[in-house]
Amino acid sequence: MDKGIEPILDVKGVCLSFGGNMALSDVSFNVMPKEILAIIGPNGAGKTCILNCINGFYRPNEGNILLDSRDITRISPDMIAKLGVSRTFQQIELYTGLNVIDNIMSARHVYMNTNIFDAAMYFGRAHAEEVKHRKVAEEILDFLEMSMIRKKVVGTLPYGVRKRVELGRALALEPKILLLDEPMAGMNVDEKEDMARFILDIESSKHIPIILVEHDMGVVMDISDRVIAIDYGKQIAEGTPSEIRTNIKVIDAYLGKEE
Repeated sequence: MDKGIEPILDVKGVCLSFGGNMALSDVSFNVMPKEILAIIGPNGAGKTCILNCINGFYRPNEGNILLDSRDITRISPDMIAKLGVSRTFQQIELYTGLNVIDNIMSARHVYMNTNIFDAAMYFGRAHAEEVKHRKVAEEILDFLEMSMIRKKVVGTLPYGVRKRVELGRALALEPKILLLDEPMAGMNVDEKEDMARFILDIESSKHIPIILVEHDMGVVMDISDRVIAIDYGKQIAEGTPSEIRTNIKVIDAYLGKEE
């Protein structure tokens, strides 16, 4: 970690409970500008709860979350998105009746400034704004190798391709940080390889740091810079992939003992 470089995201002592059930207990970590941070743990460990706290879906009972040194702990999800936090979900959340480019364009609404009269007449500012945002969407389609399906209705696409469309929509927000919640769930080997390549390209060429929640340990160990392990809502380990691979607490809780 380079000295003098501030984290893009700082999670400090986050606790979250539902009734009497503790979902997260004193979770603390940061994400630096140039890294892919993976969060691993068994089902129900609290991984998605962490993402939900970061993007404002849940509000922690204790602790703080800072984005670029600004406290976003109590800010609404739409404002957090405008500030630069974007995510994908375990279950695909797309407009299945719209085509690919329109799904990606739907994320650009946070940057649109034309009023209802401009939009109704569709000239001047409205047209210029449409062209600008469509150009961004087309660049994302090229980046994710989806230009050939830009006009395909999302509901007709294979599952793995829809996952890629959702990633494209998250990128359309031009985020400061990207939260990926099991982006490879349900994919075959080839689709996972493609997604892993895109994730690496996002960090290296677009310089967007990433928090990755993923169950495929092969992928996690291959593409992550750092890994955090969670069990029963508690942070049990943090380190490089090689350190996590040999950590006894992680092995006992999640990875399984080698025979």
